[in-house]
Amino acid sequence: MKKVETNSTVIVNYTGKLEDGSVFDSSLVEGREPLKTTLGKNELIGGFEDGLVGMSIGEKKTVEIEPENAYGEVLDHLIQEVEKTQMPGDVEVGTALQAQTQMGPVNFVVKEVKDDTVILDANHPLAGKKLIFDLELVGLE
Repeated sequence: MKKVETNSTVIVNYTGKLEDGSVFDSSLVEGREPLKTTLGKNELIGGFEDGLVGMSIGEKKTVEIEPENAYGEVLDHLIQEVEKTQMPGDVEVGTALQAQTQMGPVNFVVKEVKDDTVILDANHPLAGKKLIFDLELVGLE
């Protein structure tokens, strides 16, 4: 039986969860298709790809991915405190913002609102988190 290799094109259903069981992404949501991708092209997080290697069509498994093999650790230098006057109107905790920099657009999330300043975080929302994926290989090319 054919097994997934590093350069295989796979079709996979997945559900991504955090350690508390909350789901952050799933291909099983109505209207979505299974994920089709070729491994080894750096299109997926490393731990996700590694979890698929060796699987056969129809096989299901759960993989746990530490932050260093997912979106990395939270980087303190990506958290900034800025004056409220630099914000586009009133912002609340959880508001997503984008700033244009010399290196292109940067996405931020408002983490805290103080009297005169706002704490912005440019880390990926899943940085520093262990990710758990339920995988089912439905196709292999």
